[in-house]
Amino acid sequence: MIDVHCHLEQPDYDSDRDYVIESCKQQLKAIITSCAHPKDFELTMQLVEKYKGFIFATVSIHPEYIKEVTKEEKEEFFYLIRKNREKIVGIGECGLDFSITEEEWRERQKELFSEFISLASELKMPLVIHARKAFAEAIEILEENKVENVLMHFFSAKELLGKVIENGWFISVNTALLKSKKIKKIVRDMPMERLMTETDAPWLGPEGKRNDPRSVKLVIQKIAEIKKIEAEEVDKLTTENAISFFNLKI
Repeated sequence: MIDVHCHLEQPDYDSDRDYVIESCKQQLKAIITSCAHPKDFELTMQLVEKYKGFIFATVSIHPEYIKEVTKEEKEEFFYLIRKNREKIVGIGECGLDFSITEEEWRERQKELFSEFISLASELKMPLVIHARKAFAEAIEILEENKVENVLMHFFSAKELLGKVIENGWFISVNTALLKSKKIKKIVRDMPMERLMTETDAPWLGPEGKRNDPRSVKLVIQKIAEIKKIEAEEVDKLTTENAISFFNLKI
């Protein structure tokens, strides 16, 4: 089992981060933690070093932080990403978050998204995409840039699934699958060779509790139920997909 998208740097884990990670090592093959803000970069890199071969990292600036990060901070962050290229397996989560309603800031999100697309191309890395109320716009930008190696994190736009499949992109599914009819239909229609598992932990925990990467087991079980195949087969295929997509050295 591999959790391809969680947030181990979050303060929710400050009291027991190492315990959680050690517990995850008993069940999972790898964890990919997503550094979504420059302030979290140092801790993320420390985790990658400390748990080499088990914890991997994607890095970017989450679009919801567009108002917080200055131009100077962004440029310094890009420098650090390039400098630490060998410790990073992907660029993300980046994209668009149109829960921000001001047009000016939406345009700035698009500009930042394009910068990260260019960075991923420069570093020959895959992209992990966040889109909230903006899947169509995010897909349009990716297509305009002819991006090939794309993982749509927490994908929920059933009406756009055809475009994702047509482009040969991947989606990752988390514990929202347990309740969402729309995501269940997406899983039903998405080829297994394009699926990965995630948790988005510490959020989306079962029964409203703090989540952690071990919840991918629940996701795998639900995918197996929907696809009418064995959970072991889902585990095997989603793990292989993640290793190949991110070129994980495990």
